[in-house]
Amino acid sequence: MGRSEELSDFQRGTVVGCHMCQKSVREISALLKLPRSTVSAVILKWKRGGITTALPRSGRPHKLKEEDRQVLEKVALENRSPSVEALTAEFQTASGASVSPRTVRRELHEMGFRGRVSTYNKHNGGEKAEKKQAAASQDVDVSRLDLRVGRIITAVQLPETEGLYVEQVDVGETSPRTVVSELAKHIPLDQMQNRMAVLLCNLKPAKTRGVVSQAMVMCASSPDKVELLEPPSEAAPGDRVIFQSFPGEPDKELNPKKKVWEQVQPDLRTNAKCVATYKGAAFEVARKGVCKAQTMSDSEIK
Repeated sequence: MGRSEELSDFQRGTVVGCHMCQKSVREISALLKLPRSTVSAVILKWKRGGITTALPRSGRPHKLKEEDRQVLEKVALENRSPSVEALTAEFQTASGASVSPRTVRRELHEMGFRGRVSTYNKHNGGEKAEKKQAAASQDVDVSRLDLRVGRIITAVQLPETEGLYVEQVDVGETSPRTVVSELAKHIPLDQMQNRMAVLLCNLKPAKTRGVVSQAMVMCASSPDKVELLEPPSEAAPGDRVIFQSFPGEPDKELNPKKKVWEQVQPDLRTNAKCVATYKGAAFEVARKGVCKAQTMSDSEIK
């Protein structure tokens, strides 16, 4: 195995983890039985790009230009269209763009418009702004979150920080995700290795101390204590966490401007039996059980 491209994502993550634990190239080479040149190449790629695996795609690219999307939003807010076909015709007249009703419906959905097209109608003046906000926030519930079971393959403490771990996490995709978590002050490092967890996977990737974090580990939390939510024992990486009372489909990627997470999070709590819930509905993996904290009851989840 003479080239770094032939390494698995698990091996790459392990090389980076050892490097971040201040081990030398020679030590890593001996420990993992890899050529020094391969180890050096992986570490160099990490230093240049922050990650060793490609970021997952956040969904299909938009078929409309940003200026056309703005026109579409204006048309949807200002016109009383009885159907998506009529709305598409009005948009094409206003913008000159040629798109299908299906594309218009998808674009409106990603902007936050949901339900029948006729509910998008707005009036002029101050009422328009008020109803625009209501349309953007309607149907915001936990089903918008892409919650999945994951296995933390490795975790290391981020150098020059006291509270941050960097984890490589298998969430059922072809490559593990890199995740930065502020857990080092609450959970010992040895308890973060090869551990099952629940992850929020459709947040917009964000860079922390030069490392791009691609998900968030879900925890029961109080001012004095933090515990990872634990999936049922039979759950596997990639299993969806669902809610019986909220059957909707998650967004491809949460739009930070829509503040979906901020609206949902206050209703996430563990109950008296430490089961993770949203408005009383349990975090559930279909046919396998519910997700729980170890000891923390009646605690917020974040």
